[in-house]
Amino acid sequence: MDVAIITVSYNTRDLLADCLESALAGLARSGLDGQVWVVDNASVDGSSDMVRQRFPAVHLVAHGANVGFAAGNNLALRAMGFGSQVRPRHVLFLNPDTRVVGDALGELVRFLDRTPSAGAAGARLVHGDGDFQHSAFAFPGLAQIFLDFYPVHHRLLDSRWNGRYPRALYESGRPFPVDHPLGAALMIRGDTLAEVGGFDEQYFMYCEEIALCRRIKQASWEIYCVPTAEIVHLVGQSTQQFRDTMFVALWRSRFLMFEAHESAAFRWCARRLVRLGLWTETRRARAAHRRGEISAEQLERRLAAFREVAAL
Repeated sequence: MDVAIITVSYNTRDLLADCLESALAGLARSGLDGQVWVVDNASVDGSSDMVRQRFPAVHLVAHGANVGFAAGNNLALRAMGFGSQVRPRHVLFLNPDTRVVGDALGELVRFLDRTPSAGAAGARLVHGDGDFQHSAFAFPGLAQIFLDFYPVHHRLLDSRWNGRYPRALYESGRPFPVDHPLGAALMIRGDTLAEVGGFDEQYFMYCEEIALCRRIKQASWEIYCVPTAEIVHLVGQSTQQFRDTMFVALWRSRFLMFEAHESAAFRWCARRLVRLGLWTETRRARAAHRRGEISAEQLERRLAAFREVAAL
């Protein structure tokens, strides 16, 4: 098998349908031998029934609980017998809020096939209107934490200080090395995945692809972004359902990653930057409430999320 495509969904039925339609069309267009797997994390919007009825060729794992992104992907790997019975040459982890464009799957597969040092590759992501979207990032640093809370200037937000790669690299059309692609469209060589293992299930949501890419690099594999492989990414269509909950999940995952990969000095600085940022965010939220921009209930949910993160 050339490629196995795995999508983990949670209450994104219509987006998932578009994603699957584009993925199956992409496989046919590229002439690849592949399978598509969906893990549905206990959706209540009829996602599983939609997959059964509209996409009978898709392998469905309908899970009874929302186990998150990392565990959901691992469920699909185990269900397909990855490593023991089956080892696709490549595995593409694809978010349900994406649409495969043109020969994107073929571009990723061909790049990995001709680049034996590469263990993983990401696509060039674009917004729904085709506008540019950052698709790959440097591993998080202290400057990125500061800019999360204090976006002092758009040029800094778009710079390496914030972990971004120059747009000129994407526009060149040539693959370029990165620390990690965004997990919305991440293809990993089957041999690499067998060597380093699947996702760390301690991460419920966020940072799981960063942690996996760190292990890939530690195993001496290279990671690239392939700009000729274009995929539409609608950004956060699943996680925006629970904004405050996801804020807590983001920082829980980041602290977990810092604990595993960063020095004690880095972790000390990071926690103090976050606490300073939470103090600023609390003031902003209260001011927004006074201006009538958020309700008292929204304010309390937001402040509760800030308190939870501060206690992590």
